[in-house]
Amino acid sequence: MNANKPAESKCWNSGSDSSQTLKDLLLILERITAAGAGFRSLTESIDTTVPAGRMMMQMLGAFAEYEREMVKERTQAGLKAARAQGRHGGRRPKFTQAQRAEILSMLTAGRPAAEVARLFQVHRATISRLNAASRQAQNPLWTIFVLEMTCLLRRIAGISG
Repeated sequence: MNANKPAESKCWNSGSDSSQTLKDLLLILERITAAGAGFRSLTESIDTTVPAGRMMMQMLGAFAEYEREMVKERTQAGLKAARAQGRHGGRRPKFTQAQRAEILSMLTAGRPAAEVARLFQVHRATISRLNAASRQAQNPLWTIFVLEMTCLLRRIAGISG
């Protein structure tokens, strides 16, 4: 866009391709205008070098934002209704409660996580995550310890975040 020469137009297939929100769209259009260029949508036949085209682009952006908000509201309402019916999103648990108890007892008895993973036909990391979650549930201080150690190690390594 910075390389645009005066009176040059920027072309997209659709106005919705260029931004996510009306605010983004208006900022992009403002930058294009400030660079001395115009915006022309190939599918909507809108040319922002004229006032009617700028108005039409803003209206289309407003309708697109309204549509996204309506989809968001309907999705939230659907999720709320599903929760009210007792359904929950996400993957189903890999193990039943009985299998979890059996895995944890095997690990407590000293069997290696890799062997337990082969018996249950899962990756060793799945068994390790189950074991770690169990320890955290038994000892909430463990979670705090792990977080503090992670922060300390990041500081030592010079990693931010």
